[in-house]
Amino acid sequence: MDWYPWLNTSYRQLIGQYAAGRGHHALLLHAAPGNGDEALLYALSRWLLCQQRNGGKSCGECHSCRLMLAGNHPDYHVLALEKGKSSLGIEPIRQVIETLYSHAQQGGAKVVWLPQAELLTEAAANALLKTLEEPPANTFFLLACREPAHLLATLRSRCFYWHLANPDEAFSLQWLNRLSPRNPADCVTALRLHDGAPIAAEQLLQPEHWQQRMALCSVLNTALPQQDMLLLLPALNHDNAAERLHWLSALLVDAMKWQQGAASYVVNQDQQPLIQQLANRLSSTSLQQIVQQWLHCRHQLLNVVGVNRELLLTEQLLGWEQMLGSAGYSPPHSL
Repeated sequence: MDWYPWLNTSYRQLIGQYAAGRGHHALLLHAAPGNGDEALLYALSRWLLCQQRNGGKSCGECHSCRLMLAGNHPDYHVLALEKGKSSLGIEPIRQVIETLYSHAQQGGAKVVWLPQAELLTEAAANALLKTLEEPPANTFFLLACREPAHLLATLRSRCFYWHLANPDEAFSLQWLNRLSPRNPADCVTALRLHDGAPIAAEQLLQPEHWQQRMALCSVLNTALPQQDMLLLLPALNHDNAAERLHWLSALLVDAMKWQQGAASYVVNQDQQPLIQQLANRLSSTSLQQIVQQWLHCRHQLLNVVGVNRELLLTEQLLGWEQMLGSAGYSPPHSL
């Protein structure tokens, strides 16, 4: 697994606590997507399981390290979602707990990694909670989450909370440029679209992915003067429609910033002419209305089972046309 330089400080601090015997048996790591929390928890797992630690590093040579590198360590348990499921039920938790109360097969620590703790069902969270209250000896639980507020308060209270903050923008820009020199405005835009998470920004900047966003911006630039917003439908109606709606909403919010004289704070630094066009064609009230509608549309796409994506997008775009073509605006009804 790749390592990222902004993780060094958190890694040293966490390892220092465990090396001094003060490390908590349950760590709750709060991080934004694309910030490297997987790499941090994997490195911590390797150190906890290593049989011949070299200070703050795992040795890479002992039998435990070789098993980790091969991906089949019997005392390392990853509780990831099964394909096609949106939550983690009680049965995988029960199976792991049963395994934990037997002796460690390698005679050392046992580690449980839960990459998306907020996706636990209530029953699964309660089952895990009982084990966290009275954990087996030399057992460590590493929980990662995006939204700690979505976890049971009792579960959070049993864990040591650690926030993995995004690196500052200047540091992230240097890292992106070391990977591959790019247009500075593109890098700033990719970072801000992902709230400063460098790995997520780097993934967006990959040519095929970046071109999808650029195509959406190009169509919007054409559709606005023609007041033909249905031109956007092919650019939005894809499997990653929620992400594309995030791009679109960010442009609209940027137009609101532009109207307030805050151009330096816009997210889409590479699309300032388009942002200015949006700001000139739409009032601040209209921008606020359409942003709210697109965010609601995105929420429906992500959370309503079986929603007709094309119909939902079409209705939103027709509502936008109505807003552009008349003084008043009546938002489309929700499906």
